[in-house]
Amino acid sequence: MAETVNKKLSQEEERTLLDVLTERFEKNMNRHPGLEWAAVQAKLTANPEKMWSLHEMERTGGEPDVIGFDDSEFHFCDCSAESPTGRRSLCYDRKALDSRKKNKPENSIMDLAASMGIEVLNEEQYRTLQELGPFDRKTSSWIQTPPAIRDLGGALFCDYRYGHVFLYHNGADSYYAARGFRGLLKV
Repeated sequence: MAETVNKKLSQEEERTLLDVLTERFEKNMNRHPGLEWAAVQAKLTANPEKMWSLHEMERTGGEPDVIGFDDSEFHFCDCSAESPTGRRSLCYDRKALDSRKKNKPENSIMDLAASMGIEVLNEEQYRTLQELGPFDRKTSSWIQTPPAIRDLGGALFCDYRYGHVFLYHNGADSYYAARGFRGLLKV
């Protein structure tokens, strides 16, 4: 039987998270020029499940921050300098996880992202994030993989080296201590 997860924060957890997010927002205004924290906070407090997802992003080392706004939604993305520490050593998806006979990782990035209520970044989103600062200079992050590549057993990941974003491929069932994933949450 699947474990039921309470996707609502306590008042104390919510207050602590809002304090952390407020400080990060104000410290990194280059990521969200023209946006006001009061509008972001109002949207967050009206969406407790989104607050829970942000808490999960923070808990797993993502350091989420607002990186954009469109269609009346704020876009939060993992802005930790390196791939979030609590989301590494994972293969790409359930199919890849199930195909491993030995040394299975704990989970897959697609399953973990779904359980957290976030999306895995695609290549365009990853490249856009890199315009806000250098991320993944020592680590790498899985990204959404097109079905044509995934159907052949592969998956894509990116990193930032030598002043450029590099896109690579690996077997979807592989996993590494220095590879995780970055998430996106629209609120």
